[in-house]
Amino acid sequence: MEFAISCRDVFKTFGTGERAARALRGVSLDVRPGEMTLLVGPSGCGKTTLISAIAAMLTPDSGAIEVFGQNVAKMSIGARTMFRRRTVGFVFQQFNLLPALTATENASLPLRIAGRSAAEANRAAAILLERLGLADHLDRYPDQLSGGQQQRVAIARGLVHAPRLLVCDEPTASLDAANGQAAMAIMRETAVQADRTVIVVTHDDRIYHFADRIAHMDDGRVIDVVAQERVQHQEHAA
Repeated sequence: MEFAISCRDVFKTFGTGERAARALRGVSLDVRPGEMTLLVGPSGCGKTTLISAIAAMLTPDSGAIEVFGQNVAKMSIGARTMFRRRTVGFVFQQFNLLPALTATENASLPLRIAGRSAAEANRAAAILLERLGLADHLDRYPDQLSGGQQQRVAIARGLVHAPRLLVCDEPTASLDAANGQAAMAIMRETAVQADRTVIVVTHDDRIYHFADRIAHMDDGRVIDVVAQERVQHQEHAA
């Protein structure tokens, strides 16, 4: 398989008439397996809408999106639900942790949904949380955690079931520099493998060096894709 993800002429508009907002205006993008791709660009340029369409969370108005050979844009509602459950891991900017569950229980949810026992799922979640520096917070609830700690729980939840596609929306926004670097290193180690791929929406230029490619978006389009060699050159030049 040459590409893990292939988007062709993807359009998405929210609303109608004078209030219509054209979020995607003919996006085309190829993402290779075994790589981490960063989506960067100004706020409102369509980054989050694009990853939501790629992850089968919303349906584009037109265009094709293939993820590991499946055209997610044409799937039924039921098929999209199963695709997300089996294939996709999510790290949301707003955490989306369940307040009645502990850090371990929140992080283990994808495995529980997949049918693993509570004990097995919790063991796997605890290992990831410990690697993310939360060994002393496994039994704490979200309201007992700082924003950065909640973000690390969200990252563990996105990784725990070893998804083929990991999509992240500003995963380091609530983390200081050291924890942001540690989280990105774990995501690279855990999720960037030959049969997987990672897409990260970010404004954090401190994590650019983790990328294999950086796709620049503006006004609902991908305007440039920069390979890692060029990223390194630009960082050194700066």
